[in-house]
Amino acid sequence: MAGSATLTERIIHDHLVGSSEEEIELRVDQILLEDATGTMACLQFERLGLDRVAVPTVSYVDHNVLQFDNKNPEDHAYLRSFAARYGLRYSRPGNGIAHYLHLERFGRPGQVLVGADSHTTMAGALGMLAIGAGATEVAVAMAGRPYVVERPRVVGVELRGRLGPWVQSKDVVLELLRRRDVRGGRGCIFEFHGDGVGSLSATDRGTICNMVMETGATTGIFPSDEQTRHWLASQGREDEWVELAADPDAAYDDVDTIDLAAVVPLIALPSSPGRVVPVGEVAGTPTRQVCVGSSVNSSYEDLAIVAAVLRGRSLPVELDLTVTPGSRQILDMIVRSGVYADLLAAGARILEPACGPCIGMGQAPAAGAVSVRTFNRNFPGRSGTAEDQVYLCSPATAAATALSGVITDPRDLGAPPSLVAPPADPAVDDRQIVLPLPPDEALGVTLEKGRNIVPPPPVPSLAETIEGRVLIVVPDDVSTGDMAPDGALGLAIWSNIPACARYMFRRFDLEFPARAEEWGGGFVVGGHNYGQGSSREQAAFAAVYLGVRAIVAKSFARIHRTNLIAQGIPPLTFAAEADYERAAQGDEWTLSGVLDAVRSGRSDLGARTPGGSVALELALTAREREILLAGGLIAYAARV
Repeated sequence: MAGSATLTERIIHDHLVGSSEEEIELRVDQILLEDATGTMACLQFERLGLDRVAVPTVSYVDHNVLQFDNKNPEDHAYLRSFAARYGLRYSRPGNGIAHYLHLERFGRPGQVLVGADSHTTMAGALGMLAIGAGATEVAVAMAGRPYVVERPRVVGVELRGRLGPWVQSKDVVLELLRRRDVRGGRGCIFEFHGDGVGSLSATDRGTICNMVMETGATTGIFPSDEQTRHWLASQGREDEWVELAADPDAAYDDVDTIDLAAVVPLIALPSSPGRVVPVGEVAGTPTRQVCVGSSVNSSYEDLAIVAAVLRGRSLPVELDLTVTPGSRQILDMIVRSGVYADLLAAGARILEPACGPCIGMGQAPAAGAVSVRTFNRNFPGRSGTAEDQVYLCSPATAAATALSGVITDPRDLGAPPSLVAPPADPAVDDRQIVLPLPPDEALGVTLEKGRNIVPPPPVPSLAETIEGRVLIVVPDDVSTGDMAPDGALGLAIWSNIPACARYMFRRFDLEFPARAEEWGGGFVVGGHNYGQGSSREQAAFAAVYLGVRAIVAKSFARIHRTNLIAQGIPPLTFAAEADYERAAQGDEWTLSGVLDAVRSGRSDLGARTPGGSVALELALTAREREILLAGGLIAYAARV
């Protein structure tokens, strides 16, 4: 590529197979699945009628691991047999969290990774272009088709200097969220550069890239430098290292600067990752639970600082502390270094390497009690408790809070303690990652489909006129977790859409599913950032199953909007945001000329409502129009 370019532009240039004014099509090098969303991706891939995946794919089991009844084991059996049949690697339950494992074993500078999980972005720490997507988009990519994403704006984030004592990379990404909130990164790729980058380890960078998507961003990316080489060498993969960086005079679409020395310990208040304040503003808040771990903060260093703060001390009697290693490798490291013993002696509960409480799989807090967590999300009810009070912070802040029993700025503890050095030889052991069978053997594998494995509902045909009642009106920043619920109950039925749909919008209205069935479907009306958070396409599948034929919102989160189109649901926006206030549950709406608008490329539509006509917009790319006309993404992919 000639001329000055950002790192993002260089990787896109090397992988570009097509483009339009609105979208780019990228050749995909790697694909990541996890069990919560992976079942739907696999079921969709089956519909394509192919014998083997065309792109190296790893299927991780890290979300649904409680196995409290038949449902989770049936998911695992299906995913294991699917991997054997179609040529995927399969990471067994307990082997670790997908994003840490991928960073350890598969992440590679300069490549494109697409994953059926919104936090796939973590691999940007190694100089990858790593993007989360819905299950159907991932299934199509598994077939070897290009991954299509809206043309991004590249935001250059210059990091200057070094972090001060007790300040961690989690505080850096919280600072970005403090500035941007949960919508300010929509359509952006954050590219980190500057003299401060070299002071951040690969796992520091992983923390930032993992959580940067909470701004609504497409992804984040760091250069591949000596820190990257050091990480790959520790994993026995130094031969995969290449140096990658933006040109010194690269021009960005937007710029931001973070002086690392000026960053202070930060914390996100309930119940949004964007409600960020300095820890000092809420210091002294009594806390009943501290949870350290999740895909964003389960590295050796993350756990070691907690152990160092607690070494030789005991937890307050009223406080519970859980600690989750990110992988078996990290578990081995904390055992051999003595970090495990320090945590255990202080009273911490060590959980298996899995998503666990981050996704509401256990360790739900008491109603109304404060829970301080190093996780990436604190959406309402995500913890498993409807009336939760979850704060998000760094491991250092979590450790100080666990020690004192109240939210504490770690700088109040004085000089930071010395961390126990990790073993010089981390146990690189891939025996729990099952390799693909040879193609001839794979053809003989029978898929194991228990009664909890249910194909998604068919995509409805696009109608010229959409009529129905407004089923519900929901506010800004509604997450996909409000549509396909988190926790042990919800995650166990993500492979069974009829069962999953019974819980759609339960936080807002327990009667929504029954009403949708009684009224024969209809419209959903939402505020800004509708469908934020997880890539779970179950949120769109549940809407299809319940007869939702169109969604009208002030704005949509990127992945969920794409998922709706993939399943034949038009995502409309208000031409005038004030018209949102005119929508009321039970109103009869008629939307005419839909099919004609999609065919012609016209974006303006009008809905007839009891209060008069409401101007709407259906802004679609040429490809998105073709998907809707074809009857969904799988039908479209089968044609082209």
